[in-house]
Order: sequence, then C-alpha cells, then structure tokens
Amino acid sequence: MKPAFYVTTPIYYVNDVPHIGHAYTTVAGDVLARYKRLMGYEVYFLTGSDEHGQKVEKAATTAGETPLELADRVVKRFQALWERLGISHTNFIRTTQERHKKGVAHIFKDILEKGDIYLGEYEDWYCTPCETFWPETQLIDNRCPDCNRPVEKLKEESYFFRMSKYQQMLLDHIEAHPDFIQPKSKRNEIISFVKEGLRDLSVSRTTFYWGIPVPGNEKHVIYVWFDALTNYISALGYPDATPEYQRFWPASVHLIGKDILRFHTVYWPTFLMAAGLPLPEKVFAHGWWTVEGQKMSKSLQNVVEPNMLIDKYGVDVVRYFLLREVPFGLDGDFSHTALVQRLNFDLANDLGNLLSRSTAMAVKYFNGVLPSVAELTEIDLALKKKTGDMVSNVAACMDDLAFSKALQAIWEVVSAGNKYIDETAPWTLAKDPANKDRLATVMYCLLESQRVVHCILSAFMPATAEKALASLGWDETVSKEGLTWGGLKAGATITKAEALFPRYEEKE
Repeated sequence: MKPAFYVTTPIYYVNDVPHIGHAYTTVAGDVLARYKRLMGYEVYFLTGSDEHGQKVEKAATTAGETPLELADRVVKRFQALWERLGISHTNFIRTTQERHKKGVAHIFKDILEKGDIYLGEYEDWYCTPCETFWPETQLIDNRCPDCNRPVEKLKEESYFFRMSKYQQMLLDHIEAHPDFIQPKSKRNEIISFVKEGLRDLSVSRTTFYWGIPVPGNEKHVIYVWFDALTNYISALGYPDATPEYQRFWPASVHLIGKDILRFHTVYWPTFLMAAGLPLPEKVFAHGWWTVEGQKMSKSLQNVVEPNMLIDKYGVDVVRYFLLREVPFGLDGDFSHTALVQRLNFDLANDLGNLLSRSTAMAVKYFNGVLPSVAELTEIDLALKKKTGDMVSNVAACMDDLAFSKALQAIWEVVSAGNKYIDETAPWTLAKDPANKDRLATVMYCLLESQRVVHCILSAFMPATAEKALASLGWDETVSKEGLTWGGLKAGATITKAEALFPRYEEKE
C-alpha cells in the first residue's frame, strides 16, 4: 500500500480578489502534491473557499445580493485561476456546503457537551475586517494591531471556548514535536505568545446572521475561524469515519501565510485537543510578497494579479518564478524585472537552450534515433553521478519545503549539461567516423541527464516537462523509478525541441 500524504492550503476568503499571495501558497501546495505522487505517495490535496462572516454579509448587502449569491459568483474566480495554474487538487471545499456545516456543528456540539464551550458575556474591541476581538492592551493607537483600521467596542452574549485550559498541553506538544511549527522563527514566536497566557476564546456572534448556527441556540452564529479551520477535517468526511478521514487525517502539512499563524498553531490545535482528535503533523508559514519594495494594497493599486502574469509570461514561468525567487518561509519582493531575468536566463538560456541544442544534434548525427551507449568515460560518469546526487538533494529539500533550494539543485545539473556539451564538443567528434561510438555515448548521457531533470521538473512545471520528455522520446508515466539513470533506451525517437521558453523582450 502506498504511503499517505495530506497537504492543505488555507481556504481563501471570497471577499478577496485572487492575488499573487493566494497563487503562491496554492502553487507550493501543488508542487508538493505532484512531487509526492511522483515519489509513490497517495496524495490528498485540499484547497477551498471561506464564505461566512460579517464581511461577506456586508459586501453582499452593498452589492444588492444575498451572501450566497456573492460567494457563488466570487468563488468561480478562484476555481478558474487554479485551473489556469494547473493546480491538481483532490478536493475543493466551500464552507457553505452541507458536508462542511455538518462537520462544524458536530465538533462544536461535541466540545460543548464535554464542557469546554460555555455561555458567557463578551465585551472587547472588535475589528470587522479581521473579524477579531482585541483586548485594549494589544491595540496600537486605538487601532487593530493587524490591519491598522479603527475598532469598535462590542458587548454581546457569547459562547466561549476554554482555550486557557490547553495552554500547557499545547506547549508540551510543541516541545515534543520540533517540526510542528515551521520555520523555526515562527515556532519561537508562538511559544512566547502561548507562554504569555492563553485567554478563553469567544466562539460565537449574535451581531450578524451569515454563518453556521450554534446547535441548540440558533440566535448565535459560530465564530468564523472555528468554522473555517474545521474544513481540514470536514472535507475528508468528518464526523463520519470515511475511508478518506481514516487514511489521511492527521494532515501531513498545512501550508499557510504567516498572517494566519496563530489561528493554525494555537486555536486549531486546542480545538482538536478538546475534541480528542489528532493534531496535524506540521504547519508551515510562508512569508509575504511586497511589490517593488512596497506592501501590496488595493489603495496603492499595486496588487499583482496572477491572470495578468499568466497572459504575459505563461503558466510555467509564473510557477517557476514564485518558488525559485524567494526561499519558502521568508518574505519576497515581486518585480517584473526579476521575473524577466529568471525567464531569459534560467529558463530560455539554460534549460530551453540545452534541450534544443541536444535534441538538434541527435537529429543531425543519428537521424533522431537514440544510439546504443558504449563504455562511459570519466566525464560521462561525472555527469551521471551529478544527476543521481541531484535526485537525493531534491528529496531532502522537498522534505524541508525548501523549494528554491530544490530548483537550485536541479539547475546545477542543467549547468553541468551545458558545460558537458562544451567539453565533449560533439560537433568535432561528428567530423570523424572513427568517433561514432564516442559520439553515441556523449549524446546518450546528455539526453538521459535531461530526461531525469524533466521528470523531477514535472512537479514544478508540468506542461514544460511534458513537452521536453516527448521530444526526448520518453512517453512513460513519470514515477520514482523514472528518476534512475538508464531510462532512455536505444532506438527511442528523438525530435528537435522547439524553444521551451522564447526570450522575453520588453516592447518599447
């Protein structure tokens, strides 16, 4: 039986327009999912949309439609973008679906019956855009510490979750599972937050109606974060013991942006502890993108729209740039100049040029039929070793979610291939029929090394890898076995590859 791997993105808020941050997390999830499938795992990859809460209710009222009509309309933007980006998710969960509501009502009721949710009264400073209550001590100049918008004092009857009860248990869990919160800087941040003391959490609202009603007291709506976080289990069929739930929970990794770290590493684990459910194995928080050095914001009109990038540069260029440019976990800066440089140098010059040169020579010297290989010399063995080492380096990087390092390791083999051509000079060998066997070996090593490269790159740039492997005469399903040297067989048909990535010239 294949090992199981469950990766999730956050569910995206339908009041947002999809931007580069949404694309970043989802592409990372997709690359991880594709890579794990390639390595022989049975993968469950979940994304979706968060459709409840006061912001959606307000936006719908303003637009003169019901909240569900707004959600139905806006969710299509996300679904269409994932299709364009080649996202291979197993499931798309919407918090307005019955299967989700059933899971939320069940876990709420379960914790309520165990006595860890109780009815009380709440008074504090509330930020509507963030849907979060703040104690006065955490306000900055009487504004929300997260989004810097004004807050208002609210007093209402509320259900509370006894989060304070789980403070030590959570600290013990983080201590016992060093990889639970990644990267390390975020782990330290959460440890100090928890050590400052956890307060009981208000988990219901009565000031609006758009959400899941509290079981048995329908004037209360379940707090939007309690609702949203439950998607990771409701999508698998919870509370029913479905085959998916039994196979894939707990999640292998929740991929999130650092702005929602606390919800995923304090609220979510304590909810699960209270319900007696297993905790996810890892929560990985990546950084934020700025644009040309400035924070992305609607008011600055500098929000990077992924569809526009795809139209301009192509899907695989966008996928490559997002994961190559910035180490996953750190903040990054987006600029068109940086993207064009990656496109022209890494993709067009290095990767694309290597493939078109190599396949052109195979067509010219061997009529496009892959020759048999003779004895490998020292230089051939070095390329073979470098290719094999790359496969294990990438595996280690992917375990750490170090996508940019994995791509770096792959590009070392691409550079080695370009250098190998210069050092073996096939065009010189081709002039003397006595060198026919040597030329055959050089061509084989050159093409086989690229076959392994493109098998791994199929996780990062699926469409590009498919084209490249077709021109290399490799039509098998990409799998772990295909990462071993020797996959190309003599007699395979090689066709001259078209430029994988035409150079991008900025038009005046």
